[in-house]
Amino acid sequence: MGKEVRTVKFDSDLMMEAYHFQGIMQKFPNHFHEYYVIGFIENGQRYLSCKNEEYTIAPGDLLLFNPRDNHTCEQIDGKTLDYRCINIQPEIMSKVVFEIMNRDYLPYFTSQVAFHSELVSLLKELHLMIMQEEKDFRKEELFFFLLDQLIEEYTEQDITSPKVEQSTEAKAICEFLEQNYMKNITLDDLSNLTGLSKYYLLRSFTKQKGISPYSYLETIRIDKAKKFLEQGVLPIDVAFQTGFTDQSHFSNFFKKFIGLTPKQYMNIFKDLHY
Repeated sequence: MGKEVRTVKFDSDLMMEAYHFQGIMQKFPNHFHEYYVIGFIENGQRYLSCKNEEYTIAPGDLLLFNPRDNHTCEQIDGKTLDYRCINIQPEIMSKVVFEIMNRDYLPYFTSQVAFHSELVSLLKELHLMIMQEEKDFRKEELFFFLLDQLIEEYTEQDITSPKVEQSTEAKAICEFLEQNYMKNITLDDLSNLTGLSKYYLLRSFTKQKGISPYSYLETIRIDKAKKFLEQGVLPIDVAFQTGFTDQSHFSNFFKKFIGLTPKQYMNIFKDLHY
């Protein structure tokens, strides 16, 4: 087995991250991101579960995750994975889409997997330019062309958000977790908050959100941790500010979700702080 390589770049022109994982065998737990993820498999196969749908994804397949699309994936038959993606924050997506469509609009991808997509070659070219830190305006041109095609082919432009029925209890739980992620939260807290029994609460929330309350809390903590690390806050301080018991626990958790250690992730943004 070859050595695994995990490379991440932050493009200050496009204001987004690009990930390149080679030879990895990591299983990613059920989680979501606060940003769009547009990626593709270069080598290997994976089992993907996204929003209660199951997929087998392979080289040439395009992945399209909206913010808060819960998903999990793992390798097939011990095969390693080569994967490339770009991560786009909603505010950046909004600005680019306004340039394309001349209206305020956040796209919602209705398909999370596009099998054997012709747009993979366009995404790969853009990704390589970001990895090589190229400054030519061809990079921005590719970005606009790619998003224009993705919006045209994989969104319904009269839909700005998914139609998901959410109970008042589920909404209350989400708000509580997002406001108290740094604290030691118990299932009793959530049960007392909603007046629901623990089991019914777990079953109902997971069915509505596609992710358990604890996995939801984990994802919130990791997203907050990323923002602190991007600002140059040391991992040991981030650990305690995001509700982890110690730095070791935080580091293991972070790598499980993101594929990088907190220090590796923080170093992506170090040049922005000088």
